[in-house]
Amino acid sequence: MKLLMSQKECDYAKVLEQLERGHMTRPQAAEVLGLCPKQVSRLRRRYREQGNAGLVHRLRGRPSNRRLDPAQIDRAVELIRERYADFGPTLAAEQLAQEHGLHLSHESLRRAMIRAGLWQPTPRKGGHRQWRERKPCWGQLVQMDSSEHDWFEGRGETAELIAMIDDATSLAYLCFVPADNSEANMMVLRDYMRQFGRPLALYTDKASHFVVNRPAGIEEQLEGLEAETQIGRALRELQVELIVAHSPQAKGRVERLFGTAQDRLVKLMRLRGISTIAAANEYLQTEYMPWWNGEHTVAPTCPADAHRGLESFDLDAIFSHQEPRQVQNDYTISYCTERYQILPPSQLPNLRKSRVTVQQRLDGTVVIFAKGQYLQATLLPSAGGAAAAPAVGLRPPCGAAATAAPATGGSKGSSDKGHKPAPDHPWCNPNTRTFLFGRKRDISTLR
Repeated sequence: MKLLMSQKECDYAKVLEQLERGHMTRPQAAEVLGLCPKQVSRLRRRYREQGNAGLVHRLRGRPSNRRLDPAQIDRAVELIRERYADFGPTLAAEQLAQEHGLHLSHESLRRAMIRAGLWQPTPRKGGHRQWRERKPCWGQLVQMDSSEHDWFEGRGETAELIAMIDDATSLAYLCFVPADNSEANMMVLRDYMRQFGRPLALYTDKASHFVVNRPAGIEEQLEGLEAETQIGRALRELQVELIVAHSPQAKGRVERLFGTAQDRLVKLMRLRGISTIAAANEYLQTEYMPWWNGEHTVAPTCPADAHRGLESFDLDAIFSHQEPRQVQNDYTISYCTERYQILPPSQLPNLRKSRVTVQQRLDGTVVIFAKGQYLQATLLPSAGGAAAAPAVGLRPPCGAAATAAPATGGSKGSSDKGHKPAPDHPWCNPNTRTFLFGRKRDISTLR
């Protein structure tokens, strides 16, 4: 008969054999085995009666008293096959507990799904990149990225998810936007800072709304600045350092957040029938972000909050599209094919021919800033039709009809096409053209 023994049980047998031969005492055997002398006496008695078989654990080969009910496992597998076929073990276990009252651990459910062919285990690949320790303080470094994915699975609008995750605690801030552009990222940054404050550094990728590949302009060179985007300028004004990652693995924390969201968030929104950006953002605020920040965050090594206050910072002005413009002699400026008139109360001394800053806010309003204050301005009507005459001293806008000059009483022929000479006119003679343009001649002889 073949007897299966563990290494620990084999060690017990060897010591007890030495004890039986009298090569060691009971206290010495207890010290070697790490047991009390009374337990050694019990093992010695079983060893004398049954030999090595007496040292084998009595529950070996018997079903566990804590085993799961097979009927419960079969019911869970049946529900997964019917309703949650593409769910992972963790999410499926949560849904079975919440919706059906089946409380199974995700590991037990994973093994059952593997046996039923509903889950394929994937081996983990060893990473080759150097591990980086988390920042010690909350708000010291925040990673930011966007994910393009079919979040609504073709049910409604096209959306992209912008995420910000703290490096020290993994606390996340998420928002769905229609498109990943400068305005959307500035809106998310503004809302994050209004809620938590200004972080010390922002860690992003090389997207065009964060970095540019052009040289610095003349005005930037005169101010000693590098070429920067609108977001780069806003972060500089807020004293937030912009750090650019050179690979997706460098910002792995936010990438793993997207990996979880593309699996879990998509399926949860499907169960709730969410198909619009507004409804998705409401779900993020009320359910998903509280769940993430409650389950996936860790305590920082330093309890201090590195976020800084927003005193003396106007976020609406900083997170806006800003461009310089020159004031004309009639106190007007041009911006986005429109012309704005600076009103008399704001016509400061030496304002003409000076540079002002035009700010287009995220809500679409346009304001003009110059010499430390905002100027009052109004939008001029666009040129169109005879009634819309250009202002004095301004060039008519493109597409505007030119105003014809009034004809005088002694002029002959007021047609815009001019006078067409007769066929026998000297100007129509080819010899005359050669004579005029072929050599120099005093034009007084032609009168």
